Amino acid sequence: MTILLRTAKIISDWTDYNGHMNLAFYIHLFDQGWEVLLERFDMGGESAKTQKRSTFAVESHTKYIQEVKEGDEVDINLLFLDHDRKRLIYQLEIFNKVNNYRAATTEVCSLYVNLDTRKVTDIEEKKLFLIDDFINKNKINYKPETFFLLDKLKK
Repeated sequence: MTILLRTAKIISDWTDYNGHMNLAFYIHLFDQGWEVLLERFDMGGESAKTQKRSTFAVESHTKYIQEVKEGDEVDINLLFLDHDRKRLIYQLEIFNKVNNYRAATTEVCSLYVNLDTRKVTDIEEKKLFLIDDFINKNKINYKPETFFLLDKLKK
């Protein structure tokens, strides 16, 4: 079992002349899934506005496994999440619900940033607690792929 973050239906604006979803919208869907977790960890849009703290993706590895087309319904699932005091490493998948296949995966390294200084900063203790609590409750459901970025964490 993976950890469902959100579901989306592929719309025509996301498809290209090849008749399938354009790669930019895979990234869009991955970003929307990640935003669900950022909100849960008090690190999303509201944090950026009021606390001047956010995350910046700095490296990613994405695999496009099987195409999705207009009208397909997909789940964006978390496969893995870990962190240190300044970084988050996560893996997500896009899974075609109707045809029952993994369409794509991504692994991302994000840094926690002070938006006033535009510098990397430590994640606050309250947020670390939220992340660790989530990991502890959900890691039994992790289904990670091959790691490309996990060595970025400083533990």
